[in-house]
Amino acid sequence: MNLAIKVTGIFFILIMSYFTLFTTDVNAGFEEGILPEFNLEASASFDVYNKYVWRGFTLDTDPVIQPGVNVSGYGFTLSYWGSYDASQDDTAGSDEQDFVIDYTYDSEYVSVSVGNTYYAFPTADTYSKEWYVGFSLPVLFSPSVTYYKDYGKEDQGGGDGTYLIFAVSHSITAFEQPKITIDLGASVGFNDKLFIQGDGGDMTLTAGLTIPLTKSLSMSPMLGYVSPFGDLKDANDGNQKKRTCGGVSIGCSF
Repeated sequence: MNLAIKVTGIFFILIMSYFTLFTTDVNAGFEEGILPEFNLEASASFDVYNKYVWRGFTLDTDPVIQPGVNVSGYGFTLSYWGSYDASQDDTAGSDEQDFVIDYTYDSEYVSVSVGNTYYAFPTADTYSKEWYVGFSLPVLFSPSVTYYKDYGKEDQGGGDGTYLIFAVSHSITAFEQPKITIDLGASVGFNDKLFIQGDGGDMTLTAGLTIPLTKSLSMSPMLGYVSPFGDLKDANDGNQKKRTCGGVSIGCSF
């Protein structure tokens, strides 16, 4: 495991340990801080998965560590998200750092999101850029549709294609005290020349739990099944295979 991964892991473990062990109410320590003064909120996550699968592409068959940080306010969210190869048993070199700016408008009838993501791939020394627009409905199964347009240049690591995903999700309360939920999700995505020559896509099913550890700290184990189709699956193009993946996410808000 390289130094960057070790430092990232230790940093997030220390943060999570502080929230868990030294505060009875995570929010209490921040009531008089800088963020509340500007009506801002923050959250962080630390995830570990047995492999990295993204939009039907298996980017790494090794275990990965995926930390993230978000700061939100006035409809805007600034995010950092990373994925780091934890064992490097394969030659994928999938290390990734994403920087996202998002604006979401919520109404009684619909939520609309627009944003842009900058993808950096430090191992490969390449990058890409992508804008997106999405819509979701606050009804049963929370249906959503999101359109992504990668406008990065291929010779610099960009995909220069589009991805359209339709998704549904639903949470079922398994226990009331503490409140533990069973979280189910399904999606189908359509890929038009995004890192492939033709058209294809993927179908994804997920199942997990959300388990509260403190008022603002939770743990979410998850299992997922991903099945590519079309040119994404074609051995002469995307050459992607069906995958089962799983892991656990630790999340906190403050």
